Amino acid sequence: MKKFNFRKVLDGLTASSPGSGSSSGSNSGGTGSGPLHPGGTAGVLREEIQETLTSEYFQICKTVRHGFPYQPTALAFDPVQKILAIGTRTGAIRILGRPGVDCYCQHESGAAVLQLQFLVNEGALVSAGSDDTLHLWNLRQKRPAILHSLKFNRERITYCHLPFQSKWLYVGTERGNTHIVNIESFILSGYVIMWNKAIELSTKTHPGPVVHLSDSPRDEGKLLIGYENGTVVFWDLKSKRAELRVYYDEAIHSIDWHHEGKQFMCSHSDGSLTLWNLKSPTRPFQTTIPHGKSQREGRKSESCKPILKVEYKTCRNSEPFIIFSGGLSYDKACRRPSLTIMHGKAITVLEMDHPIVEFLTLCETPYPNEFQEPYAVVVLLEKDLIVVDLTQSNFPIFENPYPMDIHESPVTCTAYFADCPPDLILVLYSIGVKHKKQGYSNKEWPISGGAWNLGAQTYPEIIITSLEVRLQYDVEDIITPEPETSPPFPDLSSQLPSSRSLSGSTNTVASEGVTKDSIPCLNVKTRPVRMPPGYQAELVIQLVWVDGEPPQQITSLAVSSAYGIVAFGNCNGLAVVDFIQKTVLLSMGTIDLYRSNDLYQRQPRSPRKNKQFIGDNFCMRGLSNFYPDLTKRIRTSYQSLTELNDSPVPLELERCKSPTSDHVNGHCTSPTSQSCSSGKRLSSADVSKVNRWAPGRPPFRKAQSAACMEISLPVTAEENRENSYNRSRSSSISSIDKDSKEAITALYFMESFARKNDSTISPCLFVGTSLGMVLIISLNVPLSDEQRFTEPVIVLPSGTFLSLKGAVLTFSCMDRTGGLMQPPYEVWRDPNSVDENEKTWKRKLVMNYSSSSQDIGDHQYIIICSEKQAKVFSLPSQTCLYVHNITETSFILQADVVVMCNSACLTCFCANGHIMIMSLPSLRPMLDVNYLPLTDMRIARTFCFTNEGQALYLVSPTEIQRLTYSQEMCDNLQDMLGDLFTPIETPEAQNRGFLKGLFGGSGQTFDREELFGEATAGKASRSLAQHIPGPGSIEGMKGAAGGVMGELTRARIALDERGQRLGELEEKTAGMMTSAEAFSKHAHELMLKYKDKKWYQF
Repeated sequence: MKKFNFRKVLDGLTASSPGSGSSSGSNSGGTGSGPLHPGGTAGVLREEIQETLTSEYFQICKTVRHGFPYQPTALAFDPVQKILAIGTRTGAIRILGRPGVDCYCQHESGAAVLQLQFLVNEGALVSAGSDDTLHLWNLRQKRPAILHSLKFNRERITYCHLPFQSKWLYVGTERGNTHIVNIESFILSGYVIMWNKAIELSTKTHPGPVVHLSDSPRDEGKLLIGYENGTVVFWDLKSKRAELRVYYDEAIHSIDWHHEGKQFMCSHSDGSLTLWNLKSPTRPFQTTIPHGKSQREGRKSESCKPILKVEYKTCRNSEPFIIFSGGLSYDKACRRPSLTIMHGKAITVLEMDHPIVEFLTLCETPYPNEFQEPYAVVVLLEKDLIVVDLTQSNFPIFENPYPMDIHESPVTCTAYFADCPPDLILVLYSIGVKHKKQGYSNKEWPISGGAWNLGAQTYPEIIITSLEVRLQYDVEDIITPEPETSPPFPDLSSQLPSSRSLSGSTNTVASEGVTKDSIPCLNVKTRPVRMPPGYQAELVIQLVWVDGEPPQQITSLAVSSAYGIVAFGNCNGLAVVDFIQKTVLLSMGTIDLYRSNDLYQRQPRSPRKNKQFIGDNFCMRGLSNFYPDLTKRIRTSYQSLTELNDSPVPLELERCKSPTSDHVNGHCTSPTSQSCSSGKRLSSADVSKVNRWAPGRPPFRKAQSAACMEISLPVTAEENRENSYNRSRSSSISSIDKDSKEAITALYFMESFARKNDSTISPCLFVGTSLGMVLIISLNVPLSDEQRFTEPVIVLPSGTFLSLKGAVLTFSCMDRTGGLMQPPYEVWRDPNSVDENEKTWKRKLVMNYSSSSQDIGDHQYIIICSEKQAKVFSLPSQTCLYVHNITETSFILQADVVVMCNSACLTCFCANGHIMIMSLPSLRPMLDVNYLPLTDMRIARTFCFTNEGQALYLVSPTEIQRLTYSQEMCDNLQDMLGDLFTPIETPEAQNRGFLKGLFGGSGQTFDREELFGEATAGKASRSLAQHIPGPGSIEGMKGAAGGVMGELTRARIALDERGQRLGELEEKTAGMMTSAEAFSKHAHELMLKYKDKKWYQF
């Protein structure tokens, strides 16, 4: 089976960008970039490299949001425009149409959205929030805005209903009252249906909140009001009295009409459905418990779980559909949430993976008094959105075209690549098609409203997410030490079932006093494993226990497809592995990397009183110093970064996690390198021996899914000494402990000058540490393909050290002309291509890649950014050319060197929420915007920049927020967004015929304006609700704050008013001219009439 190697793909993504560009333009100088280190190279730099970027190129704005709405609460659908709206608990609204039409709105209050109502085919939406406020949204613009708001002061909103083609909104409250709101003016009508008038006078108890409101399909002048305690009132709006009342023993959850308006169906808390006829309201016409067990005659059926919602939809040529959620039997507590579809005598139960929040039935007609003809059901789950096809008997689901499922497990890291090779996108699509599930509906996606075009700026993009790994393991896969070497572990068979699922790979927890050395996490089965096309694991590397210490969290990772080397580090040291020959090239503690040139002398120190994760200590160091109030909250979220629930992860479970092992299809691979399992650090001689082992061919040719290696990153001498001490007598040593621990924080492969006197470039590995030190490791890689599989790769520290303030975050390299250089990479190719011949295939490498020139020259520039500052060095002279202290009161979370308008720049995201951009190589500040304060470690872990002015971060566990820092993109953003509203004619109502209209059709036309208007109903109490003009209304525009946009808005309004007055003046002038002409005509006729008459003839 052909393998699809993602390693080479990701390694060459950024290098393949055609605009990864050179820089040319004005003099860079050194203004505002900190002190300039003296040196001749700086003079050459100022003469040769001219920067073109200025602050006018940059602006921050949000673009689009991907993923599933987090914590959804409400759902609405416009049957004419065919757009869908989803409300969330955080006050957000997502409006979806055809693929590409995706709009995000946010209530300023952040209150949860209780209900959504479309003004069908009007381009407007009404939202009701948990803060008892109604909002009217204008959807006729690409970015919806609130036109009006109405805040209820004395009552809480529980239910809203807007009849089709009506401008009066019915609002039910918790007190049982029903109010009416004019949609156009958003003013409360004086017409109120009080609960004590709706129920019978003899009733002594309150009916509860209003849970349903709907007008009769047969007569718009009749309103059906459902109360929580089981009371239903059929209210005559004209006579202001209850025409009939219905009582039931069980609480009501929902009600739906039959299209003829003679019957309605209720769902109840005991899992029953009741069908009521208006002619006999004393008892239900039919009562069923769909999932209840049948009892003997005379006995009531067994109660079930509540039916939360029911919809009753009729068809012209078949039996009606009865669709409801819930109602399952209590005796099956572990059954998943379900949606039940009853069609005639057939009952189909669709089990869902997540709880059902809301569902809607999509029908062919928007008119409630016609046959509904349902064709699909939209089901909103807690973590998914599915649409069921009702036109087929097996009820298949539609394939969702939206990128909603970011990942099945919580996302912990993201990567963003802009301007990717188009052929790569096609291959990814082809692989995705092979994994497509079968059984989807063959019809088109029914939510097809809106319009969208590609816009001016189009280029392929890839967003990659990583996740928490969940391994499925068997008990026999766990490694236990031999009895003669160490005490046995507890009996696992008595503690674990045959199969368990844990988050992350598992370290075996031993009893106190057990010494464990060279113990891997999991063992591998040697049998072949069948893997589907797509990601193929070639090598698995596991860290093992050393001197009784478990493996620590990996803090940095880098891979080079050109060299065939992967490097990773943690708080103990650095490991370099040759994944072509599957050998360990370097396994060395951080202190040993310095040899005798250690700039930070570590002194013996007291052990910690309470051990914590090294990664936690390292990452939280800056937060502890600058944000002491947030440290406890963020520390908790850091350990369980993207869990959807709020429960903290126990420390024991975290200690069992080891993010350093991999798996394939739930099965880990077996160790195959004996030289790596000894738990000892390998010297250079040992590395040479390992490389020469099994010459002539790559080792480990066993038939298995992937090879596995075990590496021990040694505990340093100070740590061994630490284990021999007793508990600390003073807590003041903890800060010394924390700062003395030096972790590997950044790794970077590059063709560069490893030493000061080098005249030519060679393969190098740049290593950055948490103490701000940069070490350059020299790599001696064989050139030809034949030698690469047989000859060893030599890895030696070069002795070159550079220093910065704060932990090192990122590296990048520029050539002598200022062009951004990309690391060497192996060109990706499709292994299934018919043009390729396996026998003649050779690795195609791109070395010394530069965006501006292939001539590297005699020097280059290395850009290094740490938590505090950025520096530009000239190599091989190692002269510091530019220094910029980025922040003093905070620290940088994410930094990247990207290409913007064919020039390189340094982008930084700070813990205080600032986004900063600096030009290169002069490090001149281009942008500093307070964008997003750090409130969650999820943002810190997932924020990333990329080329073409793009960036993104995980705004919630299920949503990705994209933003741009390009002024050009912000200017053109309006053209790139989709249109939510498109002009569509409302379908005409069916002709019901004379006889049907006379005997059983709709009633007479009902004039709501006459009944609810101010002239008849009067004004509502001012203390009941407060009208708030929205920013999108005329009042909001007039009351907008100052600034350019406010001035332009006021000028536009004044111009419109002036034009209107000029038009009125022109009309008045024309009228006066007409009057003058008529007067002149009549005067002339009168003159002619009396011209020849004498004075005595009058």
